[in-house]
Amino acid sequence: MENKLAQPGILIRRITLVVLAVLLAISASLLGFHLIQISDPYVSTVLSLTGDSSRGHDMFQINCAGCHGLQADGKVGPSLQHVSKRKSKISLIHQVTSGQTPPMPKFQPSPQEMADLLSYLEKL
Repeated sequence: MENKLAQPGILIRRITLVVLAVLLAISASLLGFHLIQISDPYVSTVLSLTGDSSRGHDMFQINCAGCHGLQADGKVGPSLQHVSKRKSKISLIHQVTSGQTPPMPKFQPSPQEMADLLSYLEKL
């Protein structure tokens, strides 16, 4: 009796289904993380505000330039040039406020200050 599971066509279909299931599970977990972040009241407030990039620049110079450089081109901390192309607003908010990437300190600006900072970072 021939083993139908060993036939190439059946094996390829099963492997394809497993790969698709894994990709779907990964996508769902990433989407879930994103939705949890948006449901955070601080994050949703920041995202609802319009930032002022000149105030964001001033805030950056006072709080961030010591490590990221006056031009945000890196010093102790990494370069933030074009950071908005590499990171979403939500991940930038988390990066600033979490303190989970030492030596960067935990920093909790007001929602408007965070919106201003995001506006400035988007222009880099």
